[in-house]
Amino acid sequence: MADFAQHLPLSQRAGVDESNVSSDRRAAVADVVVEAARILGIATHDDAAHQARARRFLDEAGLGTGATGGSATDLRHLAETLRTGRRRRIGMLVNAVRALLVLADTVGVAPHLDPAVSGAVALAAEGKAAFARRAVLRGHTVRATDEGWGFGYGPVLQGTGRSILRFILELEDTPPQPLNSPR
Repeated sequence: MADFAQHLPLSQRAGVDESNVSSDRRAAVADVVVEAARILGIATHDDAAHQARARRFLDEAGLGTGATGGSATDLRHLAETLRTGRRRRIGMLVNAVRALLVLADTVGVAPHLDPAVSGAVALAAEGKAAFARRAVLRGHTVRATDEGWGFGYGPVLQGTGRSILRFILELEDTPPQPLNSPR
């Protein structure tokens, strides 16, 4: 290996099979919709509130409300349609994850997100975040202490994957903290 190559990003990673890596986010968006159905099933027993929350989730996720009546079964059906439908980009996944976090906050249930999904969403959303949030993260490595992902280059800012996502998606104002900083 040439001397300069050791300083390139990704040059020191162990070789793994990455043949299934794709920019298509159909499965991830469908998984977020299934998680929303799970959260709604736990939290809501009032049909009107359940449907209102489901419609709000679908609106905020950019998935529309015409496709479903708002029941958990309808959301699972929508998830299967998404899984087999046209390709979905990272922007739709960012919107769906943000809507899921808002839904989870509304009903007081912690959502389950795959670390690869939350890391991809954090990276994509950081590039389009409000200027003040980008400025906080600029020139740093942002690392999720509980999910094994990170991005950026520079001194480390760390937090839980969920708290980093919430900061970048403007759901809370506490930024990731410097390494070894009390929280």
